[in-house]
Amino acid sequence: MSVFPRVSLRPEVYEHLRHVFLNQELLAAVGRAEAERRFQGLLLVLSHPPGFTCVRASTHLAPLEEVRRRLAQELQQQTTVAVEILLHPRVPDVLLLPVIGPRSLVPLRSEVVVGAQCGSAVLRGANVFAPGIVATPKFMKPGDAVSVFSDVDGRCTRGCTKPFQGNKVFVGNGVSEMHRATIFAQEPAKGLGVRMTEPLYQSPSFDGVLPDLVFLQNLPSVVVGHVLGPRPGERVLDMCAAPGGKTCHLAGLMKNQGEVLALDRIRNKVELIRQNAAALKLTCVRAFCFNSTQAVTSDPALLATDGPPFPPSSFDRVLLDAPCSGLGQRPSMTVGWTLKEITSYSPLQRKLLHAAVQLLRPGGVLVYSTCTVTLAENEEQVAWALQTYPCLSLVPQEPHVGGPGLPGAGLTPDQLKLLQRFSPELSHVAPPLSTEADRDTIGFFIAKFLKN
Repeated sequence: MSVFPRVSLRPEVYEHLRHVFLNQELLAAVGRAEAERRFQGLLLVLSHPPGFTCVRASTHLAPLEEVRRRLAQELQQQTTVAVEILLHPRVPDVLLLPVIGPRSLVPLRSEVVVGAQCGSAVLRGANVFAPGIVATPKFMKPGDAVSVFSDVDGRCTRGCTKPFQGNKVFVGNGVSEMHRATIFAQEPAKGLGVRMTEPLYQSPSFDGVLPDLVFLQNLPSVVVGHVLGPRPGERVLDMCAAPGGKTCHLAGLMKNQGEVLALDRIRNKVELIRQNAAALKLTCVRAFCFNSTQAVTSDPALLATDGPPFPPSSFDRVLLDAPCSGLGQRPSMTVGWTLKEITSYSPLQRKLLHAAVQLLRPGGVLVYSTCTVTLAENEEQVAWALQTYPCLSLVPQEPHVGGPGLPGAGLTPDQLKLLQRFSPELSHVAPPLSTEADRDTIGFFIAKFLKN
């Protein structure tokens, strides 16, 4: 059921994406009508949350069934309704919780307006925290029943007391936990602002729930770790690691034996990686604040004793979850970026790929992934890498629960089958061996290379 408008895009971005999804190779494969239907379907599905909340279990600390049992006990305290927790048939450390919605709710007269990012979090089960609140009723106090609306275009004036008449979307009802004066005080407020009692999409809140045993992560992001396939005792590099979800997954798959080096350019994000690793009792993770495009050198004078930069062929496996335009994220009711911003990532991704190939030992595995849907950041980068580095070849992925790559970059049908693209616009289609949770995800892309 559609309750939100299609994702809002600038006209030039809309035309750019339409051109991507109506490229000549795709038109030849599926026809213009089907290609147009897929594109319009993508715009619609991106504004809605996925149909499942995906939780990665810390199976290096406890068996999956034990984590499942303890999670059910924790979540049962939030509701009087039985919580359904499903196992994924092909991803051995994933628990799936069906999202109920959209539900038939009546908005209240008192309105709280939140930013688009906060609104998206509410649609995936979060409460409203004070920094996300943009406007409230004039005399709002703790205990007041309120409706929460997301400011789609970011036009609401912070601190406004009048009803906001701009482009807004209803995301549910809740109860205020703060005075208005506290929220908009000179010193920015922190903490819970509105406790959601009737969210439009019913999904459990994971605030403080088993922090050492469960980790909220989109299904494709968990699949990436299994596709890389790190083994105990290996040396693994995560090039763009923050906030550390994939880093910690890799370390867990290695049973905390070996070495996982995690790099990120932003210092406070590096600290978050360390905190996540410590919470999950993963001592084999070492995180550094460093620009991964400069992480390789052959100059002995520049080599560090225990961190970056590294000499060539230093790693058994490399994960490059590359910075990208993020056009696969859900729910996303608006994308305010310009075409220039969206198309600016390709050069950086190629610099990172260049460093990744140098850092990988012969016989090693490189996995490249993004959370976007464009050809330029996905299949075109694969085609470029194969042409630029003859030592690279595409290899099968396991598990392969997504679909094949998107035609349009000149790759052969066999090469496209080796790629893994999660295409939520195809959620109505049931590929062989697929579950609904595999199809109703964020937009995501994975390529796996072997260095010969």
